[in-house]
Amino acid sequence: MKIRAAIAGATGYTGGELLRILLRHPSVEVVAATTTSSDGTPVTDVHRDLLGETDLKFGTELNDPDVLFLCLGHGISRQFIDSHDIKPGCRIIDLGNDFRLDGKYAGRDFIYGLCEQDRDACRDANDIANPGCFATAIQLALLPLASAGLLTDEVHVTAITGSTGAGKKLSETSHFSYRTDNISIYKLFTHQHLAEIRQNIGNIMSACNGQESGSAHTGCPAVNFVPMRGDFARGIFASVYTRAAKGYGEDAYRELFDRYYESSPFVFHSEAPVSMKEVVNTNKGLLHVEVHDGYVHVASVIDNLIKGASGQAVQNMNLMFGLDETAGLSLKGSAF
Repeated sequence: MKIRAAIAGATGYTGGELLRILLRHPSVEVVAATTTSSDGTPVTDVHRDLLGETDLKFGTELNDPDVLFLCLGHGISRQFIDSHDIKPGCRIIDLGNDFRLDGKYAGRDFIYGLCEQDRDACRDANDIANPGCFATAIQLALLPLASAGLLTDEVHVTAITGSTGAGKKLSETSHFSYRTDNISIYKLFTHQHLAEIRQNIGNIMSACNGQESGSAHTGCPAVNFVPMRGDFARGIFASVYTRAAKGYGEDAYRELFDRYYESSPFVFHSEAPVSMKEVVNTNKGLLHVEVHDGYVHVASVIDNLIKGASGQAVQNMNLMFGLDETAGLSLKGSAF
C-alpha cells in the first residue's frame, strides 16, 4: 500500500517541486494539493510541465493523508494546523520556519530534520521541521568541523542564492529587470536562517564539550553571514571559512570530510573545486575543502529548491517511513 501524501501550499516553487518528485515516487500516492486561491483548478494549469502526468486538481480537503507537507509562508504553518482537522496518526513535514527553533506545538514535537546530522532521529520522528535552504548549505560545510570539536573561532560565510529562493510572490527585488545582470546583499548579518544554524551547531558543540544542549547556543562561535541575491534562477553557492585548528592541514581536513560523509547518499566531498551547475536539479550537496594561511575554507553547493527544500523533505519522509533514503530522488542534474 502506498503512502498517502498531501501538500499544503502546492502552487508555489517548493510545492511544485514536491509534486514533481512525489508524482514519480514509487511508494507515494499524492491525494491532495491544497491552495486557498485555486480550488478546482487542474494542477497542470499552474505547473504546466506536468501536463500529461497527472489529473490532480487543487482543492481544500486533505483527504486523510499519511503524511502532510506544509509549503506555506513563514509563520503560517501553526495557523494551518490550528484550522484543520489533522488525524493524530498523520505525520507532518514543515518546510517553513515555524518549528525549527521550538518544535513543540499542539501536542506535536517537530525535530530538526537535517538528516546528514542524525538519520536515526529522522527515522524515529513523527513530525519534522525541514531546515532552511541557506541553513542546509552552510551546515553541510560546518557539520564535520562541529562534530569533531574543531569550530573554535568565528565563522565567516558569504552565500549567494537564485531568485526562486524568494518565492513566487512578486517584490521589487524579484523583477527580471532588477535580478538580471545584478548581484546584491540583503539581510546583512541578520538573515533568519542564522538562528537555526547557531542553535543546531551550538547544540553539537555543546555535546562535544559535555554540556547540555539548549536554545542559548552558547557552544556556537560567532557566525558572520553575508547573504546575496544572484542573477540566476536556482542554486546556492556558500563560501565558508574559519581559522584552522592547530595541527590540521588540508589533507587532515579532507580526510575528516570524507569520513563524515562516507555513508551519505547525497552529500560528497570533492577533491576538485565545485560549481552550482553540478548540483542544480538534484538532491546532492557537493563540498570542497582547502587550507590557506591558517584558515580552512569550505565551498558548499546545493539546489535551493531540492536539497534546500523539497528534496530534503522527501529524503526525511523516506527515513520516517522506513524506505530507502534515496527513493524517488534519483534526479538528473542539468550539468550545463
